[in-house]
Amino acid sequence: METPQKYITAEMKVLLIACCAGVFMMPFMSTMMNLALPSIESEFHVGSKALSLVLMVFLLASVTVMVPLARTSDIIGRKKIFIAGVATTLAGALIGILSPSFEILLVSRFVMGAGSAALSVSSVAMLTDAFPLEKRGLAIGIQSTFIYVGIALGPPVGGFICDHFEWRYLFLFMIPIAIFALIFILRYKKETRSDAWKTMDYRGALIYGATIMTTMIGVINLPNIWAIAMIAVGLVMLLFFIRTMKRTNSPILEISIFKHRVFSRACIAAYMNYAASHSVGFFMSLYLVNLAGLSQSEAGMILLIQPLFQVFLTALFGSISDHIRDKRILPTAGMTIICVGVLMIMFLKIEYNMFYVIALLTLLGIGYGMFAAPNTNAVMSALPPKNRGEASAMIALVRQIGMMTSVGIAGCCIVLIMGSADNLTDPDTWESFIRVIQTAFAICLAMCIVGTFFSWFRGDTPKKKDARV
Repeated sequence: METPQKYITAEMKVLLIACCAGVFMMPFMSTMMNLALPSIESEFHVGSKALSLVLMVFLLASVTVMVPLARTSDIIGRKKIFIAGVATTLAGALIGILSPSFEILLVSRFVMGAGSAALSVSSVAMLTDAFPLEKRGLAIGIQSTFIYVGIALGPPVGGFICDHFEWRYLFLFMIPIAIFALIFILRYKKETRSDAWKTMDYRGALIYGATIMTTMIGVINLPNIWAIAMIAVGLVMLLFFIRTMKRTNSPILEISIFKHRVFSRACIAAYMNYAASHSVGFFMSLYLVNLAGLSQSEAGMILLIQPLFQVFLTALFGSISDHIRDKRILPTAGMTIICVGVLMIMFLKIEYNMFYVIALLTLLGIGYGMFAAPNTNAVMSALPPKNRGEASAMIALVRQIGMMTSVGIAGCCIVLIMGSADNLTDPDTWESFIRVIQTAFAICLAMCIVGTFFSWFRGDTPKKKDARV
């Protein structure tokens, strides 16, 4: 492991700006794409099942390469992986602008998913390396805030573009942001890596990629019988992957990190959080446009409420987590509030009640703002410096897998109850759609309750000196 480096405030600021710009891009693009789906459907003449691939291919790419990229960053340097992530994102945006077919658009989303993974696994690890323990929660909170700024700005910007221009202009917005991130990361002169002396575990990377790909393809294609079979095969492959990692001298993932109770249970809480609530944006977009009769721009403004609260509260609670002794309190309180918000979604009716929708989105925003940065801070502070790349990857991995699980639950409920959501413009389908929402979020509420349990019974983060040294 490298000798700890001395960081100055100016370097911290440059790194923080680069990381904030990097993580801003992906949620910004993803939430814009939600409102572009009708336009994409019209141009390429595809159905709702194919449209879901626009979102799922991005997530599938990111989870497939996340752990190998984290290991690579430990060996060759986290700054290099961050730069590669920016460059890959730029390439994906250019492909998206020029997409002549739906298949090429999916390629663009896959490339951008890989770029997102590189940015996710390197940014949190670099911030943890650079910032001392007493400032770490604030730094992670500020970075998390920009994730939510991206989520917040995506719907109104995406809705405006889709109403007045064509959807390809969405990708154009990514280029200046990517260049901005690249300029600042190149100004940052430090490079950190924890395992420069080790070699890459290519065999483990292949097994991991195949395992994740098999399992997640099964999840997003439920309730098909073959999808259930793929999940079963994926779980068997997971056991083989764990066994292989235990017998490898330089594994792509140190399985021993899951023996840390705080780390493993905080990861479970994060997974349950995203699995329980990520599909809110998907369902609310359909509900507001079809049942409530709002335009895409109006729906975007309503959906802005949740991430706005996250923007204003995430850095605040991240800073508070630096100074509160019991690190369980804030994440668990946040999960509890999210449980209430998810429960409220189950009581949506065909008749649109704007104040009720605003109330539930407000609760979800407060809960997310209270959970995200404090939970990440606890995860990153629970492990020694040599495991920070892996810890950063696991934070991003459980988030992405949780998102895919949430979308999988949504798709499964739609297929079982409605068959398809293609005809939501027909009022005869609205009652069935409300049943879909009730069923999906009953499952999500159960997961959220489990996440709250694990968040509290994780144990407290032990006091220790600045983990950078």
